[in-house]
Amino acid sequence: MLRQVRRLEFRTRRLVDSHFSGEYPSVFRGQGLEFAEVREYLPGDDVRTIDWNVTARSGVPHVKTYTEERELSVLLAVDVSGSVRFGTRVRFKSDVVADVAATLALSAARNNDRVALAAFSDRLEASVPPRKGRRHALRIVRDLLALAPVGQGTDLAAALGHGVRLLPARSVIFLFSDFAGISANPAFERALATASVRHDIVPVVISDPADSALPDLGLVQISDPETGEMLVVNSSRRAIREQYAASIERDRSAAARLFRRLGLDTVHLRTDEPYAAPLLAFFRGRERRFRS
Repeated sequence: MLRQVRRLEFRTRRLVDSHFSGEYPSVFRGQGLEFAEVREYLPGDDVRTIDWNVTARSGVPHVKTYTEERELSVLLAVDVSGSVRFGTRVRFKSDVVADVAATLALSAARNNDRVALAAFSDRLEASVPPRKGRRHALRIVRDLLALAPVGQGTDLAAALGHGVRLLPARSVIFLFSDFAGISANPAFERALATASVRHDIVPVVISDPADSALPDLGLVQISDPETGEMLVVNSSRRAIREQYAASIERDRSAAARLFRRLGLDTVHLRTDEPYAAPLLAFFRGRERRFRS
């Protein structure tokens, strides 16, 4: 396990150092403004910042200055249900999650932010409270790699509820999942809407090419990775394949509408593609929007 953690740290640290070290701190805002000092008024200063007590004592107009309170808490809320322990190309979805979670944890540690973990299926599988430092970030990576989930299903609403309780102040929550079955999950919609009022939530959508297309293989036995239900289907029937594709598209469309309605930035990752490019595009797109 130690070798796995070190290999993952080595692989992700290069990305953190070369790509994300300058992007990360510029796209996540702190908890507010912190008083810095009082100085003499200069032309162009906002009159609302005048410190009237100092001005009265000195006889010269003075203003208060503030700096952004940069310190943040970052929660990695990770879906470890059966549908995420799946992949048909280069890696499992869970492998992609581990790489990206390590990249974000190390980026947070490098910027002196606190980072926490909540791993969930249909129950809370692991929870690590927010702390600072590289050792703590690596502990989160280790716990995620070593985790052997008990549950198979997904309870996104409960996961968000736990995350909100874990974080005392406004924080950034990266919510990793494939969001399977979201079109029939009104409880998650309510929980996400409530949590997004207080926290900066970034859904990280993980997909595999096989999610959207049932291959033409004749009679096959398939199982639901979250319920264990077994079913024999004739995958050569066009109607069956179209029904499967339509079901997946309903979930994707429902997720996209929900995230758009709540104004959430989303990261889309695939098991058959490198994750660095879409993650970097997310950082840069968000930075451009903040500057505009």
